[in-house]
Amino acid sequence: MAKIGFGTYRVSDRNPEHLQAIKTAVEEGVDLIDTSTNYMDGGAERAIALAFQPMPTKEIEHVEIVSKFGYIQGSTLQRIQEGESFPEIVKFAEHIYHCISPEFMQDQLTKSLDRLNMDSLGCYLIHNPEYFILDAMNHDLDRNESLDRMFERIEKAFVALEKEVQNGRIKSYGISSNSFAKASNDPEFLPYEDLVIIAKRAAKEAGSKNHHFSTIQLPINLLETEGLKCAAWAKKSGVRVLVNRPLNAQANELMFRLASYNEPHDYYHHLNEVLEMTDDEALKSIHNLIAQLDDVKHRFGFVGEYDQFLHVQVIPHLQKALQEIDPAVVELLTESLDLFLQEYARMVAFECTKMTKVQLKEKIEGCDKPLQECALDFLQAQENIDYILVGMRKPSYVMNILGFVSK
Repeated sequence: MAKIGFGTYRVSDRNPEHLQAIKTAVEEGVDLIDTSTNYMDGGAERAIALAFQPMPTKEIEHVEIVSKFGYIQGSTLQRIQEGESFPEIVKFAEHIYHCISPEFMQDQLTKSLDRLNMDSLGCYLIHNPEYFILDAMNHDLDRNESLDRMFERIEKAFVALEKEVQNGRIKSYGISSNSFAKASNDPEFLPYEDLVIIAKRAAKEAGSKNHHFSTIQLPINLLETEGLKCAAWAKKSGVRVLVNRPLNAQANELMFRLASYNEPHDYYHHLNEVLEMTDDEALKSIHNLIAQLDDVKHRFGFVGEYDQFLHVQVIPHLQKALQEIDPAVVELLTESLDLFLQEYARMVAFECTKMTKVQLKEKIEGCDKPLQECALDFLQAQENIDYILVGMRKPSYVMNILGFVSK
């Protein structure tokens, strides 16, 4: 049965609750933490170090840290833009560059170990090497030729990773790829059948007796099951399988949160309170915005879609409107608006749950548990999955998830 791993996407070293969540997970027996150089611009790795700092060695010595490299974002992107260079950088988008060259890997590994306050990583993964293919597609280049070039780049990276095993800075390596979970006829599919052969060649070139290609990571969930083929290949090949996005599914170009949320009891109280407070000509724009939000609460396909809308549209509009009214009114209104927006987020989650259950009607038939339990049960029943990586940023969420899987 698959074990639960702690995923640190969006975990920050500046949030004490995130640090406590890591501690709680380790204290409750979680023995694998997944992170990456680009998660919160290194903040996720720093958070692990801070969480571990006060813990006894005997509690953390059994915990494997898996990190990844490849993305050039945040402060790393700034270094490139200021003149630092590495070979074979792919400039995929304005704010997303990518690189898997040995030189970049060595640089990123050094920085990861420094942030983690560690001498060695349990496993170091190439993060989404298919960006090379995606970029080639954007430039209408031949796919087969691009695949050949990409696998040449992967083999060079494998050789360098084998040498890092020899140097003691990592114990093993692998690949994390969203494209492992694509159908074989999908242009974005990343073929995986030859990866062990490539690793054996890399080990020979590096002077290693055996290869240390140990792990793949890919998304698999109730809606996205194509990756189970890759997982079956991996297990036959002696490669460990880590599954990400167990509760965030993509289907029909939409995102679904595979979790059940209850209807918030205080939503309409806070809604009516704000509408009454803003029933004034001077506050008309705020009144209209809140009324419009109520009208569209069921139209968000995914909780994350609302989060983006909140920060890009709602908050800037409110900030501008509040600047134009009496400061005394602002102080009173701001508190009510904050309470309403908290309840609104819960209401959006509830509406998304209803929509997701309709989409998953056939897949969850017979499961009378909360949706997240059905989703985790599905993955735990798969014999070829070793770890299910769940993002857990609150101690209470850690306990809930671990409670589900221990039943």
